[in-house]
Amino acid sequence: MADADADTPQADQNTDTGAAARDGRRTARLTRQIGAFARRHGGAEGQIAYLGERGARIVLVGEDGTWGDLVAPSLAVAERAVTASGITVHESFDGEFAAKVRTGPYEWKRMAGIQVGNG
Repeated sequence: MADADADTPQADQNTDTGAAARDGRRTARLTRQIGAFARRHGGAEGQIAYLGERGARIVLVGEDGTWGDLVAPSLAVAERAVTASGITVHESFDGEFAAKVRTGPYEWKRMAGIQVGNG
């Protein structure tokens, strides 16, 4: 009897199954994090930004103006997580959605530092 070769369809199927399981766990974790953010801040809305090979950034803005972000390993995982969380997702980060963000002293200091080369 011959040993199973790594190039056999069975090996590919196991790899695909493992990747799908990993993506499922990542999606579930991100969904929980989005839900927790929304509960802490009276609800939330979001926007997904594709980062290339690095994945996708999920920007969250709470109803109280607090904002945060999460990084998903892929655009597909990010999209599944925001859909599962039930938040409103915007196509772009502008207009009324961007106007909801409230920045504090930390953000203003960071922005000023970047402008003068101290970031």
